[in-house]
Amino acid sequence: MSCLFCRLVAGEIPSARVLETPAVLAFRDIHPQAPVHVLVVPRVHVASLHELADVGLAGALLSAAAEVARGEGLEAGWRLIANTREHGGQEVHHLHLHVLGGRPLGPMLARNP
Repeated sequence: MSCLFCRLVAGEIPSARVLETPAVLAFRDIHPQAPVHVLVVPRVHVASLHELADVGLAGALLSAAAEVARGEGLEAGWRLIANTREHGGQEVHHLHLHVLGGRPLGPMLARNP
C-alpha cells in the first residue's frame, strides 16, 4: 500500500487520532497551520473531492469535521478546507479535509496587489 493516508488508516503509520468512525478517521496534522489542525479522511481511498460520488460518505466526512470542531472547543469559529487536485494545492492524493481553528484565521485567500 503506497498511499500515505491509507497506511495511516490501516495503522501502519502512527498518528494522533482525534476521532474514529466506521467511515472516517480524524488525526492531528504533523505540520499544523493553526493551534487546532486536524485532518479528516475517509477510510476508503478516494483520490480527491473531485472523485467523491458517495453522498453518504460525503455526509460522514462533514459530520466528522463538525464533531472534531466541537470536540476541540472551536465555538468561536473554524475553517474547513479541501485542497483538490494540482491547482487546488492537494499534496496527498487521498481525499482529506482540514479542520483549522483556535485563533482568528484572517482572509481565506491572499489578496493580489
